[in-house]
Amino acid sequence: MTTSHQSNRLANEKSPYLLQHQYNPVDWFPWSEEAFEIAKLENKPIFLSIGYSTCHWCHVMAHESFEDQTVANMLNKDFISIKVDREERPDVDHIYMAVCQAMTGQGGWPLTVFLTPEKKPFFAGTYFPRSRKYNRSGLVEIIAQMAAKWKEDAERIREVGEQVMQETTSRLLEHRTGGEVTEETLHEAFRLYESTFDPANGGFGSSPKFPTAHNLSFLLRYYHKTGKEKALEMVEKTLDAMHRGGMYDHIGFGFSRYSVDERWLVPHFEKMLYDNALLVMTYIEAYQVTGKEKYAEVAEQIITYVLRDMTDEGGGFYSAEDADSEGEEGRFYVWTPDEIEVVLGVEDGDLYSELYDITESGNYEGHNIPNLIDTTLASVAKRKQIPLQELKHRLEAARVKLFEHREQRVHPGKDDKILTSWNGLMIAALSKAACALDKPVYAEAAAKAADFLLRELRREDGRLLARYRDGEAAYLGYVDDYAFLVWGLIELYEATFELRYLREAVQLNAEMLRLFGDEEKGGLYFYGSDAEQLLTRPKEIYDGATPSGNGAAALNMQRLARLTYDAKLSQAADVQLQAFAGAVAAHPPGHALTLAALDFAYGEASEIVIAGDPAKPLTQQMLRAVRRQYLPNALLILHPPGPAGEEVRKLIPLVQDKLPLGGQATAYVCQNFACQAPTQELEDLENLSK
Repeated sequence: MTTSHQSNRLANEKSPYLLQHQYNPVDWFPWSEEAFEIAKLENKPIFLSIGYSTCHWCHVMAHESFEDQTVANMLNKDFISIKVDREERPDVDHIYMAVCQAMTGQGGWPLTVFLTPEKKPFFAGTYFPRSRKYNRSGLVEIIAQMAAKWKEDAERIREVGEQVMQETTSRLLEHRTGGEVTEETLHEAFRLYESTFDPANGGFGSSPKFPTAHNLSFLLRYYHKTGKEKALEMVEKTLDAMHRGGMYDHIGFGFSRYSVDERWLVPHFEKMLYDNALLVMTYIEAYQVTGKEKYAEVAEQIITYVLRDMTDEGGGFYSAEDADSEGEEGRFYVWTPDEIEVVLGVEDGDLYSELYDITESGNYEGHNIPNLIDTTLASVAKRKQIPLQELKHRLEAARVKLFEHREQRVHPGKDDKILTSWNGLMIAALSKAACALDKPVYAEAAAKAADFLLRELRREDGRLLARYRDGEAAYLGYVDDYAFLVWGLIELYEATFELRYLREAVQLNAEMLRLFGDEEKGGLYFYGSDAEQLLTRPKEIYDGATPSGNGAAALNMQRLARLTYDAKLSQAADVQLQAFAGAVAAHPPGHALTLAALDFAYGEASEIVIAGDPAKPLTQQMLRAVRRQYLPNALLILHPPGPAGEEVRKLIPLVQDKLPLGGQATAYVCQNFACQAPTQELEDLENLSK
């Protein structure tokens, strides 16, 4: 394995992933017209490699192949090699991942695609070892074969590329528009979730298991709507199991991306901002539904992790932390009994090891991932005859010592780019936590992040950008950037009642419809009409690791239309739901956020207006009474007196006639376009979720 001492073109990039490859002997290009022009001029095919900085198998392939001089020589001789960060260019990744899935039946990263100079794909796969092993073809052999085929008959390869792209385009653009989404779609989704639920371990399906928090959020909505206990049982079982497992970092907090086994023990150790944001929201919602403090504690621990380790001094949030450190996956996170004893001493070390499954034989490649899968604090407290509160105190003291010790280890790499879309999710999460837990500090962090995005990730003409790093904002924002930021701003308005955030949400939503909307068939394209036009322009509706931008937009539009009384937006919200009706009806569990929008549209949505001076105790008590409850289809509005109230009335017409009675804070609860009698009694607000 060799690494060039001379940097390649990637040295001029900002992406941490591209910079990881700047000293490869491969003559990499970033995705650019220059690369394709040279490929056409020299009549060479393209070797396209897509990944991201915290991807374990991307690192493996880089070390095995892209640092190898033989591989580099082969690529440099016969190909134009392009490296893409999927988190900066999800549009490019989306299209070629669809190609890989169509050609091979599977996908993942690193994504490896061979293209014609016209960007048409003719071969695709994921990770390839340098030479044949694991029953997988070797990259050396594949490169040689592709080069030979191109030289033998480039025109035939171009024909193959054209055919592959036509089939992929057809697949990407094939959204079932026929059919109708109704409340029955919600019931069918529940039945399908139930059919794949793992009652022994929580979660859905078998290994690997992903948190997919938005699915759990839908089930909480469904429980709230129908009272079906099974929906709540599935959520609680999964949330408890994920937290007890090794997928949760019991020492430093935060969740890893997924579990490789069905018991949630062994994680893929990378931590992603989007997972942790979505899980904060779901644990907060579970706390609101059940009143169980343990869910609030988990949410606060995740927030502690994000604010401590993943927050830029400007207020934005970093993207991810790597699975690897010192060349090994998970090395930063695992322990031996001897290490535990050195840090904690014999007595507390034995106690911690017994509780957290730290053994001589290990539970992961001879080492140990701390977990609570097979034990509970209550059972250990009873067996050891230690009062439960004393045990909790001792374990927290032990955790702090272990955390401080672990901090001295070599840390995994951190992807410190700031993505608008994922930051939007974290802003939403912090805002929801601020409301439910009455923690204004979380709203302050959300506001700082929102202000950073609105200041640093917008051009002078208002166009949203996707990525910020090292002083540079770049890449025209995608539909996820708009939809997730609008989501965050709506939640931030409800957490702070600063009207400017709601105004920004309305403005960005209008711009999103203009740039991404399909006036003919409805729905939103993945990239804007002003962006680089790729081989096809897809729409994404399926919820994967993150919800789809179309799903988030559907819910945003329902909420904004109800707040602003905007008839055109209300119509657009309905069109958004109908645009993908066939796809949603065909597989409801794959569209959790669209189902939430459907529930909002067809369910019992309500508006709650608190008219009063926010500085007065009764006003604050009323706000707290509403915020601590689980009211997924409610809009909470503060109507203050004076000039501030005039501004609210301009943007939110429904507050017009809702004033404090007798100078005292007054609550107005409206449901299904009918309002109850105004009230000044806290008790009337405390049972709205019943």
